[in-house]
Amino acid sequence: MKRYCLALDLQDDPLLIAEYEAYHEDVWPEIKASITGSGVTDMEIYRFSNRMFMIMETDDTFTFERKAAMDAANPKVREWEKLMWKFQKPLPNTKPGEKWVLMDRVFKLNN
Repeated sequence: MKRYCLALDLQDDPLLIAEYEAYHEDVWPEIKASITGSGVTDMEIYRFSNRMFMIMETDDTFTFERKAAMDAANPKVREWEKLMWKFQKPLPNTKPGEKWVLMDRVFKLNN
């Protein structure tokens, strides 16, 4: 198992944030299937204000390149991502079009 931590911002608008969270109370089944089908075994998203933090746990088959290729070939995932971009905005210092970005671990209590 490998763990990845990623960050992304939402638009700083309480109504959009509420709508975004409502979508995540009932994520489309095709989206859940694409996540698990890519080797993600568990995923959690946390929010503080408009900053989000995602924890992904994956199996040995997962790579970001494979996930991106699977997403690009899946019309339902492309539809979901286009819809979600209405609510999301890139973090400072990201590349154009970049959404979720990997965070670097700076501390671990137990090795």
